[in-house]
Amino acid sequence: MRRMEFKMERQGLLEVGQDVTVTEGLLPSNYYYTIDPSLAMSGNIPFRCRLKSRAGRVIDIQENARGFYVTAEFDEPDVDMPG
Repeated sequence: MRRMEFKMERQGLLEVGQDVTVTEGLLPSNYYYTIDPSLAMSGNIPFRCRLKSRAGRVIDIQENARGFYVTAEFDEPDVDMPG
Protein backbone atom coordinates (compact mmCIF):
# COMPACT_ATOMS: atom_id res chain seq x y z
CA MET A 1 0.00 0.00 0.00
CA ARG A 2 1.21 3.46 -0.83
CA ARG A 3 0.92 6.25 1.72
CA MET A 4 0.94 9.96 0.95
CA GLU A 5 0.78 13.01 3.18
CA PHE A 6 -1.52 15.96 2.48
CA LYS A 7 -1.72 19.37 4.19
CA MET A 8 -5.19 20.28 5.48
CA GLU A 9 -5.77 23.92 6.40
CA ARG A 10 -8.61 23.48 8.92
CA GLN A 11 -9.48 20.82 11.45
CA GLY A 12 -12.49 18.59 10.86
CA LEU A 13 -12.55 18.56 7.06
CA LEU A 14 -11.65 14.86 6.93
CA GLU A 15 -11.93 11.91 9.32
CA VAL A 16 -9.83 8.77 9.81
CA GLY A 17 -11.39 5.93 7.84
CA GLN A 18 -13.00 8.23 5.28
CA ASP A 19 -12.77 7.21 1.62
CA VAL A 20 -11.39 10.01 -0.56
CA THR A 21 -10.75 10.76 -4.22
CA VAL A 22 -7.83 12.81 -5.47
CA THR A 23 -7.31 15.06 -8.47
CA GLU A 24 -3.92 15.27 -10.14
CA GLY A 25 -2.37 18.63 -10.95
CA LEU A 26 0.62 19.20 -13.20
CA LEU A 27 3.53 21.58 -12.67
CA PRO A 28 6.50 22.02 -15.04
CA SER A 29 8.56 19.35 -13.27
CA ASN A 30 6.21 17.71 -10.72
CA TYR A 31 2.71 16.48 -10.00
CA TYR A 32 0.60 17.43 -6.98
CA TYR A 33 -2.61 15.92 -5.66
CA THR A 34 -5.69 17.45 -4.08
CA ILE A 35 -8.20 15.52 -1.97
CA ASP A 36 -11.57 16.42 -3.47
CA PRO A 37 -13.25 18.84 -3.09
CA SER A 38 -10.10 20.87 -2.27
CA LEU A 39 -9.88 19.60 1.32
CA ALA A 40 -6.13 18.90 1.47
CA MET A 41 -3.13 19.12 -0.85
CA SER A 42 0.02 17.04 -1.28
CA GLY A 43 3.50 18.38 -1.69
CA ASN A 44 5.18 18.24 -5.09
CA ILE A 45 5.66 14.69 -6.37
CA PRO A 46 8.38 13.93 -8.97
CA PHE A 47 7.23 12.53 -12.32
CA ARG A 48 8.77 9.14 -11.58
CA CYS A 49 6.68 8.86 -8.37
CA ARG A 50 3.30 9.61 -10.00
CA LEU A 51 0.23 8.33 -8.14
CA LYS A 52 -1.77 5.95 -10.33
CA SER A 53 -4.77 5.47 -8.02
CA ARG A 54 -7.42 8.16 -7.71
CA ALA A 55 -9.19 6.68 -4.68
CA GLY A 56 -7.83 6.08 -1.20
CA ARG A 57 -8.64 6.10 2.50
CA VAL A 58 -7.58 8.45 5.30
CA ILE A 59 -5.55 6.48 7.84
CA ASP A 60 -4.20 9.24 10.10
CA ILE A 61 -4.58 12.94 10.89
CA GLN A 62 -1.92 14.76 12.90
CA GLU A 63 -1.72 18.34 14.14
CA ASN A 64 1.58 20.11 14.69
CA ALA A 65 2.79 23.72 14.84
CA ARG A 66 2.55 24.01 11.04
CA GLY A 67 -1.03 22.75 10.72
CA PHE A 68 -2.97 19.57 10.07
CA TYR A 69 -1.47 16.68 8.10
CA VAL A 70 -3.54 13.87 6.62
CA THR A 71 -2.04 10.51 5.68
CA ALA A 72 -3.98 8.63 3.03
CA GLU A 73 -3.38 5.09 1.80
CA PHE A 74 -3.78 4.00 -1.82
CA ASP A 75 -4.00 0.50 -3.28
CA GLU A 76 -0.75 0.47 -5.24
CA PRO A 77 2.90 -0.32 -4.49
CA ASP A 78 4.81 2.16 -2.38
CA VAL A 79 7.58 4.20 -4.06
CA ASP A 80 10.82 5.61 -2.70
CA MET A 81 10.40 9.37 -2.55
CA PRO A 82 13.57 11.43 -2.94
CA GLY A 83 15.27 13.08 0.01
